[in-house]
Formats: sequence, C-alpha cells, structure tokens
Amino acid sequence: MSALTDLFGIRTPVILGPFGGLSSVRLTAAVSEAGGLGSYGLYGYDADRIRATIAELRAAAGAPFAVNIWLPTGDEVAPGPEHEGYAAALAPFFAEVGVEAPARPERYLPPLEEQVDAILEAAPPVLSVVFGVPSAALVEEAHRRGIRVVGTATTVAEARVLAEGGVDAIVATGAEAAGHRVSFLGPAEESLVGLFSLLPQVVGAVAVPVIAAGGIADRRGVAAAFALGAQGVQVGTAFLGTAESAATAAHRDAIRATPAEGTVLTRAMSGRLARGARNRVVAEIEAAGSIAPFPAQNWITGRFRTPAGEQNRGDLQSLWMGQSAPLARYGTAAEAFTELAAGVPRD
Repeated sequence: MSALTDLFGIRTPVILGPFGGLSSVRLTAAVSEAGGLGSYGLYGYDADRIRATIAELRAAAGAPFAVNIWLPTGDEVAPGPEHEGYAAALAPFFAEVGVEAPARPERYLPPLEEQVDAILEAAPPVLSVVFGVPSAALVEEAHRRGIRVVGTATTVAEARVLAEGGVDAIVATGAEAAGHRVSFLGPAEESLVGLFSLLPQVVGAVAVPVIAAGGIADRRGVAAAFALGAQGVQVGTAFLGTAESAATAAHRDAIRATPAEGTVLTRAMSGRLARGARNRVVAEIEAAGSIAPFPAQNWITGRFRTPAGEQNRGDLQSLWMGQSAPLARYGTAAEAFTELAAGVPRD
C-alpha cells in the first residue's frame, strides 16, 4: 500500500479522469469496483442532481469514488443581451440537428455555493477540484466530514499554492491531456507544460502525493509516471473509449481513429481552451472567428451538441481526447484497468 492508496482506501492507484458532461455511473463504478478510484464530473449540476448522483454512485460502486467540480475563476459571464448574438452566430448548427436556437436562460451555471453545500451534505469519499484552490473553509469542512480533497495543477506554481491550501493530493496534468486545460494562475496558453517535464518538478515542490495525468493510456505510461515520482495515475481517454463510458459511438470511433497530431487545443466549443479532435464544427467556429466567452459558448453549443450526440453526429460534437488516443483501444473498462494496473510497481 502507498500513501495514496491508504489516503483513498483503494487497492490500485489508478484513477478515472472526471468527465464534465461525459461521466457515467456505470464507468465510475466499474473503475472503483476494480480497485481503483472511479471519478464523476459534476460540471453544471444543481444541488438536487448532485445529491441524486452521489446517492446513485454510492449504491452502484460499493467502493470509494470521487466527484469533481469546477471552481470559478472570475472571468465567467452571466446571461445578458449579448446572448442572442452568441446564439445567432451558431444558428446553422442548430438547423442541422433540427432544433431552435436557445433563448437566454436565467443562468448558465449553478452557483458554486449550491454545489458545495450539496456535496458536503452527501459526503462522497473524495472531492476533486479544477480551475483553482478550494477555500480553507471548504477544505476544513470536507475533512471534518471525512472527505479527501484533491486539487489539479498545470504548473509547479499552481501545485505549490494547492499544497499551501491544504489539499490531500495533487493531480499534475500535462498538456497532452484531453479536455479543458484547467490552469488558474496564468493563461492556459502560457501553461502548456508536458507531463514528463511537469511531473518530476511538482513531485519535488510539494510534500503531498502527486497523481500524474496526461498522455497515459497503457502500462508503459503508468510505469514512466511512477519512475518520475508519481504515486498514482489519472486516466481519461483510455476509459472514455470503452463501452461503459457515456461517449457516443461516434466519439469512441473518433478516439480510435485520431492520430496524436490530429488533436488540437481550441476555445471553439466552450470558450475555454480544451484538447480534442479537430472536427468540422471546431474548424468552422474557429474560421468564423466569433467565440463567446465561457460559460456562454459552452452552454449554447451544448444545445446542439446534445441532439447531435443523439443522432450520432460526430462532426457536431465535442470530441475530447488526449494525444495518446491511438493507444486507447480497449473495449471495456475492465480491459483498460487491467492493462493500466500492470504498470504499477509491485511493492
């Protein structure tokens, strides 16, 4: 047992990456039941949905699991008169899937306080956060309720402030990783450090366990991460391509078909920098040059991405994936977990 496995009460230090909008109870439970730490992204969930989801995870997993939230960075926009213009810029995509452009909502995201109160009440075993440092009050109350707290860093400086903030472990996420770049001390474009450079520097800078994320998709990546000082690995794309994930068939097919150089960092789909396949919708939004700020762009594109997913239209979805997508060829979560666990050093 390592400090990390003791901390989380798990057998194997393989952690499922939390997917905002793509998490499934089935996949989270499968990873936890296998002996790792399943994770579930709660991005955009209100209090009632958070409580219901954690109850479902607790019933399904029968083992420790984590939930994840996004902390506000201060640059988020609220729905305003600009909304109609933002939606109009994307009108052709709504027409393609047969829905109307969405009217301005009361809010794009639930308040953080609402989410935190529901999480603390439900008391999941582990809470992970991205885009910032959890408040001292949140860390203290989480610990009082037996909840472990994990922060996420894209630079050494971010890792240091997270450690100072009292988190129990830190995910060092390299620029190879899928999905959003969760930088918070500097612009994401200026925080693109590859995992092999980032990881040993973070390990040397903090005293808490460090979890490696980004570009890890098989036993070789796991072994390399441990050789550089990680006590665990967090893996997203390799699990996202499995049958248990909430990804559509088109998304899973794209993971298998996209070469490492076929992924791009783009703000097209959400207004924040994220890594995924450069499909038609990304190319056309970038070419138009009109991208709303976060979370307006994310909320609005979500209104055509959902029916596009139902129609299995990969050209109109956010096809998040990391640079090791060509290695992610597992049919089931069990197959992926077995391969990843084989890279964990034996005591």
